[in-house]
Amino acid sequence: MSYEIIAILMFSTMMLMLLTGQRVFGAIGFVAVVAAFFLWGDRGGYDIGFAAAIKLMKWYPLLTLPMFIFMGYILSESKIADDLYKMFHVWMGGLSGGLAVGTIGLMVLISAMNGLSVAGMAIGATIALPELLKRGYDKRMVTGVIQAGSSLGILVPPSVVLVLYAMIARQPVGQLWLAGVIPGLMMAAMFIIYIAVRCRINPALGPILPVEDRNIPLPVKLKLLRAGLLPLFIFFAMMIPFINGWTSLVESSAIGAIAAFLAAVVKGRMTRDVFEKSVRKTLGISCMFMWIILAALAFGAVFDGLGAVKAIESLFTEQLGLSPWVILILMQLSFIIMGTFLDDTAMLVIVAPLYVPLVGELGFNLIWYGVLYTITTQIAYMTPPFGYNLFLMRAMAPPEISLKDIYTSILPFVIVMVFALTVIMLFPELALWLPGEVYGN
Repeated sequence: MSYEIIAILMFSTMMLMLLTGQRVFGAIGFVAVVAAFFLWGDRGGYDIGFAAAIKLMKWYPLLTLPMFIFMGYILSESKIADDLYKMFHVWMGGLSGGLAVGTIGLMVLISAMNGLSVAGMAIGATIALPELLKRGYDKRMVTGVIQAGSSLGILVPPSVVLVLYAMIARQPVGQLWLAGVIPGLMMAAMFIIYIAVRCRINPALGPILPVEDRNIPLPVKLKLLRAGLLPLFIFFAMMIPFINGWTSLVESSAIGAIAAFLAAVVKGRMTRDVFEKSVRKTLGISCMFMWIILAALAFGAVFDGLGAVKAIESLFTEQLGLSPWVILILMQLSFIIMGTFLDDTAMLVIVAPLYVPLVGELGFNLIWYGVLYTITTQIAYMTPPFGYNLFLMRAMAPPEISLKDIYTSILPFVIVMVFALTVIMLFPELALWLPGEVYGN
């Protein structure tokens, strides 16, 4: 049996197992070890899984995962994130669509606190959504705002997904984080411009708050500003030493976790319940990611042994005669198809053994491609009819918001994201300039 047929069998078996409801790491790891066993015998099959585990345990930057996840949950469970929205409520309520614009700002800061899009979705749906609906905002507008804003979670540093990509693609985490800064802020700015223009054309979509709600003494507004900006200070306390080279990546993540913990203590919100919930959730999410990375490394090792990447590159470039850009666009389209039933992490570990080496062989920058991957996967599972985020939003939204409302709400923001993706593909320096400035070209 040829290696190409073995590679196809591996992918088809894995997809079949995923469609039957198996856990992502179980399906990927099982296919990897069984394929290794049949290819190289019991010794080879054992060594593949064991070597992947050892590589995972020796990867020092992996310690950043639990640190950043813990930081995000501390800020969320202690309700410090609520202070952010109160700040935006007071300072932005006088503008048409101001609370929706403030929600995008909230999502950017939540992304800088946690690095997971699901966390942004949960906080937005529980804090911002009820307030926006109560203030008379259009339900389709606000559900689209929360879904689009949560998409920034895997792009704005410290992105947990980019840590996973760094592990699989063997790229520096720090450079990937910096590569996501300008595209992430650019996309947030595009969302804000769209909201502002649309609410200017149709003020009923985002009405200005009544005067009595905005008539707050300046000292109170300044107090809310200080409380709301606390997570931003934590972020800078963590990132500035890292960017300047004073601390390592892991040390910076520890600074962030400690700073978040101390902030909750100082504000009197670090209860036993908050600490226990944060630790439990951190442990659960961290273990899930570690199992997924372990399975992906084992799967990638089998593919390396098969030489499947070279075979597929030859198929696309020599036999089919496709240009590197056409191949890249086809990869992005495949992400959108997979996004109808998989989340971003699952998509990464499934296709990384094939796509990442192929992108390198085609001559593209893997740091730049990491940014393209994160944006494309977010577009993928916010796209009807079966986008992952759409059903997540439906589970969190109140009964008056139907699935049709959610589908309709996200389409304008998907168009904005596709435009942003196109701009970054045409101008790679948007992603590569900041890493080049900090780390040198």
